[in-house]
Formats: sequence, C-alpha cells, structure tokens
Amino acid sequence: MTHEQLEPPDNTAVRTALWRAMHLQVDPPPYVIVDEVGLRLADPGEGWRDRPDMAPGATRGFRAAIVARARFVEDLVAEQAGQGVDQYVIVGAGLDTFAQREPELASLLRVFEVDQPGTQAWKRRRLVELGYGVPDRLRLVPVDFEAGQDWLEKLVAAGFDPGRPAVIASTGVTMYLTKEATSATLRRSAGLAPGSTLAMTFLLPTELVDSADRRGLRTSEEGARASGTPFISFYTPREMLALAREAGFEDARHVPGASLAERYFADRTDGLRPSSGEDFLLATT
Repeated sequence: MTHEQLEPPDNTAVRTALWRAMHLQVDPPPYVIVDEVGLRLADPGEGWRDRPDMAPGATRGFRAAIVARARFVEDLVAEQAGQGVDQYVIVGAGLDTFAQREPELASLLRVFEVDQPGTQAWKRRRLVELGYGVPDRLRLVPVDFEAGQDWLEKLVAAGFDPGRPAVIASTGVTMYLTKEATSATLRRSAGLAPGSTLAMTFLLPTELVDSADRRGLRTSEEGARASGTPFISFYTPREMLALAREAGFEDARHVPGASLAERYFADRTDGLRPSSGEDFLLATT
C-alpha cells in the first residue's frame, strides 16, 4: 500500500506543517523554529504556497503563532530533560517532527505521539518512505478518541511509565473537543507522577482577542468549519485555570500568547508577531 492509499492526516495537521515550512521560506532569520521535515512529510505538491490558507501576508500572524507555540513547548521539554524527565507525550501530534529535528535532545527521551489511527498509520508509512524510520525511542500511539478509547491506557501499553514524570503537550487541540473531553484529559494528566508538566493551548473567546486579530480569527473559524473540523470550545483564562484545578492540578498558571511574542519576537526588525487568541495552560503535578 502506498501513502496515497492510506487515510491522509486531517487538514489542520497539514496546514500546521506547511505554515512552519512557510516560516523558513518567506520570513527572514532568525527563525523561531526550523522545520523542513514537516513539508517533506506532507508532500503537498507544487503550488502549495498559492493555496488561500498559505497567503504569506494574510496568514503571517497565524504562522508566527504556530512556530511560537512549538518553540515554547520544545524549550519546556529541553528544560525538563535537563532535570531528568525522560518521557515526552504529544497528544494530537499530527505531523509533529520534534523527534526528527532534534535528535540530540530526543535521544534523552522516549517520545510518544498520540493521534487518530489513520493519521498514525499514514505518518508511520511516510517516515519509513523518507528514510527516517521509527526508532525505538519514538512510539506512535494510535488512539480512537471518538470511540472513547483511553489514551493513557494506550500510552502505557506502548511503554509509557506512569510512575515517572513526563511532559505532556497538547497544542491546537482543545478548540476541536468538547469541554467534557478536555476535562477528561486534564484529569488523566493531573494523575500522572509528581514532577509532570502539562502544556495545553486554548482559544480565547472573540471578545478577549485583540481587535486587530478578530477578522483573522473569524476567517480561521470559517475555514475550520468548511474543512469539517469546526471550533467548538473557547475558554477564558479563568475558565481554563478552574478546569485544571477541578481536575486535580494544584499548580496551574496561564501563559498569555503575548508573552511568547515578547520572548521570541522582541528583537525582530521585520515586524513579525504572533496573532493573539491562543494562550497556554501550564500545569504541574
């Protein structure tokens, strides 16, 4: 079976990979993240940069937000690995390429990528076709969320040790899930070994988004709905912190997207800045 015959990853996973590639192709250095692997995996064909959702000017803020959130998570993983944490779980991994791009850091970890079975089968085939393979330190964990499968059970079956701390990352996922499903993920994460860290993004309600970014957010919402993956959940920072504490996290804090702009874009001369609207929950057990 060729990769064309396998169920392809969803549009959001491909779009994210292509925006990260676009960052290298149209933005001047310094690069917030360098990801050329995602484009190879996605293999979108010629003309991909002419797609409406890739328009360099119109999608500039979204592109910057995507690379900023990836950099934030990977900086967190590097920091935690330096403290001896050796398990990294990516929930809703899509076409994440950390294990291929950062072999030195990844060699200190066991990386678990959790996603729908179709996406995982497609990605496994592409990694093999491109010569990356799936080394032992990388575990692709297929989980059918819609059928109610327990991702933590699947993780443990794939070699995850719930008795040792881990970094759990979930970026660009909560907007597609019900609040009940996100609460369940939070409860599972809060029950992990002491010293574990969860980094989870969430979309803000429109009224909390900078006025300059509201039109772009509406366009993004319309695109998501048209591609069959509508945004269904938005959270104020207070609501997300309350969910985390109800789930069992005593230490939960809000990291505004604007703080990532200060951290990764402050010295840029090209005016590239992430759009507002997506913030982080950072919680530790």
